[in-house]
Amino acid sequence: MAGDEPVFREPWEAHAFALAVSLHQKGLFSWTEWAAALAAQITRAQAQGDADLGDTYYRHWLAALESLVAAKGASSAQELGHYRDAWDRAADRTPHGQPIELQPRDFDPA
Repeated sequence: MAGDEPVFREPWEAHAFALAVSLHQKGLFSWTEWAAALAAQITRAQAQGDADLGDTYYRHWLAALESLVAAKGASSAQELGHYRDAWDRAADRTPHGQPIELQPRDFDPA
């Protein structure tokens, strides 16, 4: 990465990074646990054919974070999926270029 390129390609990547740091600082997991979870996620992705070109790094970061949060009992995989689906619905109904905001209707799969 060149010195003038941004560290994060998209705002959500910075948010995922900040969330992992915050949860670590709050004591949900150690940095050693985090590193192991991220390494395991990247290894799984590579075994499934991820070319590891750098463009999927924060997707692995987010998947590892979700897995670790569920393993620590801070949330369930089901609850995380429920929110992921709600965000997808919110993104689908939001015009391009506008902020995405969750609304109660986003949690209704109908």
